[in-house]
Amino acid sequence: MSDKDIIICRCEDVTLYDIKEAVRKGFKDMESLKRYLQIGTGPCQGKTCIPLTEKTLAKILNEKVDNVGHPTSRAPENPVPFGIFTVKKK
Repeated sequence: MSDKDIIICRCEDVTLYDIKEAVRKGFKDMESLKRYLQIGTGPCQGKTCIPLTEKTLAKILNEKVDNVGHPTSRAPENPVPFGIFTVKKK
């Protein structure tokens, strides 16, 4: 099985090959990898792929997982007022 067959992020269809190529291009931390490859931005919001990518990046760089960083979580682009969810009495 080649690196192109090993899927790291199912939502964005990112493979091990894609991660290795991104590292070769200079994206050597989780935040830059997330932005470049859009890892963790699909429907699962990174529940599976973020930890897997952190471990993969650490292995590629021969570092500890803690040293590759963790991507920043972002709030929704258009926040919804909480009052929208309340039931109005007639």
